[in-house]
Parts: sequence; structure tokens; C-alpha cells
Amino acid sequence: MELLYTSNEMTPEYIAVTVLLAAVPALFLLIYIYRRDRRKPEPKGLVLYSVFLGFLSTVPALVLGYFLDPVFSQFTPFTYIVLTAFVTSALVEESSKLLVIRKFMIPKKEFDEVFDGIIYTMGASMGFAILENLLYSVGNPPSLMILRGITAVPLHATASGIMGYYIGRAKFDHPLYQYIGLFYGMLIHGTYNFLLFTASPLSVLIIPLLLLSWQRLKKLVNRALLEDRFYGRS
Repeated sequence: MELLYTSNEMTPEYIAVTVLLAAVPALFLLIYIYRRDRRKPEPKGLVLYSVFLGFLSTVPALVLGYFLDPVFSQFTPFTYIVLTAFVTSALVEESSKLLVIRKFMIPKKEFDEVFDGIIYTMGASMGFAILENLLYSVGNPPSLMILRGITAVPLHATASGIMGYYIGRAKFDHPLYQYIGLFYGMLIHGTYNFLLFTASPLSVLIIPLLLLSWQRLKKLVNRALLEDRFYGRS
């Protein structure tokens, strides 16, 4: 893989590997969750559409990040890490995904279950992660892309999937649920980034964080399926 990388040029092979490292882990998780809804699976075309929306959600995230970074850089190094982890990365990115799902997916008639919020938001996270990996690949070796493929991409999927459960609840119960979901997504995402940005022994806590987040997502998937069945939505 090192042969695919040059400091001045991104070869087609390197781009392909970068996309695969982002897509495969997220696609595996998305398919696993998608297959849980055997009674009323979502149209595959709409799931792909949510992936496309994830691409679009990178635009506001990039713009806000561009303006926030010079402001946060005026603070102490530790404060800068905290603000970058929890605001520039976590809050801005998860808010961007929430925005596109709320605008383009929630109004659709096919969005008729709480479970759908999980699927569509995970789809958006997949699109976001693929494009983000491509951006990170510029000027970085494939080893970083491998690390991101096995940590950052599943992080996006699980944090956004958890947020997606509450987006589904927001459609059928109360709109405030979406902000509860945003809080949880931001908390998981921000904690991951903070542990990573410290570049200290604390970084090893990323693994248990990912495992715990995945377990939480699976519980919410089961809860959503039960709620949808109980209320006759599936």
C-alpha cells in the first residue's frame, strides 16, 4: 500500500484504496443494521440517497470549521483541543448530518418508523466518512487511512446511528428528541476526537469507546423495532 502513496500526487489506486477504507467498514455496519428490519425494509434507493446527503453535509461542516479554527486557535493548547474535538468536529459534523436528514428524509412518506431514522442517518454518516477520508488522504500516508478506516469510520456510523434513533423518535413523538440525539452523537464523537487529539496513552480508550457505542446502538435498534411493532408502524 505504501507504493500507492506519493507526497505530491494522489494516484487513482490510492484514491480507490482510500474510498474502500472508508466505505467497507461503514457499509458492513449499515448492511448489518439494515437487515435487522425484515418486516418493512427501507427502499435501497433511498438509503443510497441518504449516503449522497452525507456527501452534501460535509459542505456546511467544512465552511464552519474553516471559520471556527482560527478563533479557537487563540486559546491555550488544551482548550483548543477540547473546542476542536467537541465543537468543530463533533457538534458541527453531527449537526450537519441532522440538518440534511431533517430537511430531506423526515418529510418522505417512506420514513414511517423510528427504525428508519437509524438507517438513514447511518447512511448519511457513510457518505460523510467517505468524503472525509478522501480529504484526510491528501498529504498523508495510507497507514493513517487504515487507522481511520477501522476507528473513525465506525465511530461516524455508531454515533450517527444512535443520533438517528432519536431523530426517528422526534418524528413520531416530540421534536425535542432530535436534540437529545444530537447531544449523544456529539458526546461520543467529541470524546473520540479528544482522546485522539491528545496523542497520549489516553488514546487507547478509543477502542472501548467504540465497543460501548456499538453495544448502545444495538440496544437502540432492538428498542426501535419493538416500538415500531407495538405502535403498528411495522
